[in-house]
This record gives sequence, C-alpha cells and structure tokens, in this order.
Amino acid sequence: MAADNKPPFEHVAVLAHTGNQAAEAETPAVLSFFKEHGVQASRGDLNDAAIRDRVRAGEFDLVVTLGGDGTVLRAGHLCAVEDVPLLAINMGRFGFLIEVEAHRWQDMLPNLLTGDYWYEKRMLIRVDLQRGSQNLGSWEALNEAMIGRGQVVRPVHLSATLDGHQLTTYVADGLIISTPTGSTAYALAAGGPILPPDLRNLLLVPVAPHLSVDRAIVLAEGSAIRLQVERGEGAVLSIDGQQSTPLEVGDVVQVHASEHSVRFLRFQERGYFYQRLLSIMDNNPSAETSEA
Repeated sequence: MAADNKPPFEHVAVLAHTGNQAAEAETPAVLSFFKEHGVQASRGDLNDAAIRDRVRAGEFDLVVTLGGDGTVLRAGHLCAVEDVPLLAINMGRFGFLIEVEAHRWQDMLPNLLTGDYWYEKRMLIRVDLQRGSQNLGSWEALNEAMIGRGQVVRPVHLSATLDGHQLTTYVADGLIISTPTGSTAYALAAGGPILPPDLRNLLLVPVAPHLSVDRAIVLAEGSAIRLQVERGEGAVLSIDGQQSTPLEVGDVVQVHASEHSVRFLRFQERGYFYQRLLSIMDNNPSAETSEA
C-alpha cells in the first residue's frame, strides 16, 4: 500500500484512556518509539483540556489513542474538526474502530515511517436540538444519535419528516439515527443492517416499536431528518452514548451529515472491514472483562 506522497509525521499526540491500566502502562513505550525515530510525541488524555486545546490549534499531525472504542469516539470528535488523522491501538474489548491490536503495535508503527498506510474517511452527523425558537444545543456524532424513553416505561411518539416531507410517526422505546460507522454499534444490537463504513447515508432504526414502523430505513446520501417529540414524558437525547439531554413534548431534533469527517489511519488492506467485523463477532469479546 503506497502512502500517496504523504509527508512524515513531525508531532504526535499519544492519548491513553485514563483508568485503563493496560493503556497507561503501554503509553511510555509508544512515546519512546516515536522519540527514538525523531518524532516529537506528547502524552495526554482526553480529559486534559490543555492537550485538547493543542489538538484544536493544529499542533499535532497525528493522534494515537490507547483504549477501546469509547476512547476512539471521543478522540474522533476532537480530531474531525481539525482534520487530524487518528490511529487507534486497542486496549479495550470490541475494537470495531481499532486499527492495531495491543500485541502488534511494535510491528505496525514502523509503517508510519515508510509511508505504508492509507486514510479512511468516516462521516459524522450533526444533531441540533430546538425548543420553539431556541437552539438548545448542537453536537456531532460518529456513531449515532438516539431519542429514547429514558426511565419512564412508556414509548415515545416521534413525528419524522424527511427532506421536508412527512415520513411517519414512530411509536417505540427509542429511535436510533446512525452513521454507517454506528451500524455496527447500538443500531446493530437493535436489529439494523451493517453498512460499509465509507458510505455517507443515514440509518433509522426503531427500538422496540409499538404498532408502528418496525424496519430499519437507509436514507439517501444528503438526506436530512427532522424528529418532533409528540408524546414522551421523560424522553432523552443521547449522542454517541454520552450523558443524555432531557427532552420535552414539542422539542425538535434535526439530523444531517456533518461537513466534518474522521480520518482514520489504516495499515490493513482496504477490504479489511467485513473480515474484522466477523472475527470480532465470532469471538464474542463482550464476554471479556477488560476495560473499554
């Protein structure tokens, strides 16, 4: 695999998942690798405001994470805006988004020096929450946005409009609005299809629908979805599984493709996706107890 005349990396951020003992223990060796090869490397974690500011300021030309998929999601949000490439070393369980397994990084990282890598761009979605004329928040998600019933054991009623045209009213425990990346996450657990990661489509997957649309729908590239809460005491909005935002009846959630993408650095062959996916699912990593 040729590297398309990519310049060598000069300054790398190495971000470990705090609380993951394996990640923290391995970080000094990763830092040493870069320093031994004349590459500046700075250590940090995703809770460190200073290093986040340095990424946003464009100080780094590569971010390396040590952790699980949750760490990659958080780093992806950070890197996408500045178009900083992201390389993930697996110190977690699943590793759907991970490029390098923990026991192989010493074999794989020299490819950075020879240019034997390529970039895979994955879309983000932009999510806007409106209450009347007020915008309550805007987020970007690599996996999904989810509107659900929260702690109240009653379905939510969501009026869905697609590109300005009425689509349907979902009556369900929740509705997942997923990216192709997210099609292997919560959307997969809810019975949705698996989409190739380089698509730019949205995926709608109802969770436990009640006498309403019970099939996943793949939306065309460029589509915009508008969801209004018609009924749903205690309903919440969650972005990439993070802390939920309470919703009220009448609130509107609008979702469309973001202008930003996450640029993953890959060493594997370009057809890696399905092989890796099936390998992970066959090995059932959810039965393990290591940290994400």
